[in-house]
Amino acid sequence: MAITIRIDYQGELRCEATHGPSGNHFHTDAPVDNNGKGQSFSPTDLVATALATCMATVIGIKARQKGYDLAGMKVSVEKHMSADSPRRITRLPVTIEIPLPPDHPDRRLLEATALGCPVHHSVHPEIDKPVTFVWNG
Repeated sequence: MAITIRIDYQGELRCEATHGPSGNHFHTDAPVDNNGKGQSFSPTDLVATALATCMATVIGIKARQKGYDLAGMKVSVEKHMSADSPRRITRLPVTIEIPLPPDHPDRRLLEATALGCPVHHSVHPEIDKPVTFVWNG
C-alpha cells in the first residue's frame, strides 16, 4: 500500500508536509547552519526522528503482542552531520530506556525487534547507528 505525503514549499526554506490519509501536517525548516531559520525540524532531523520513533513503535507492538504495556519508554537519538561535502548524516546513536528489569524474559526479543525496525534497515549502511538499551525496571 502506498501512502502519499504532499509537500508545499512555502518559501524561505520552509515546507509544509501533509499526510494524505489523515490530513495531519507539520512544517520543516532548514537549520541555521544551512541558511535556514531552524524554527522546526529539518529534513535530516526527520530521518533521525523516524529512526527513533520506528524503534519505539515496533518495540511497543511486540510488547503489546506479548501482553504488556511499555508506556513510559524513552528513546533519544543524536544526529551528527558531516563536516565535509556533500552534507550528509554520518551518525545516529540511539538510546532506548525500557521500563522493564534487566532480567526480563523478553529482553533479547525486544532488542532484536528494535534493531529490525524498517527505518533501521532503510537508513544507508554507511551511517553509524549504535543502539544502547537501558533497562530501568
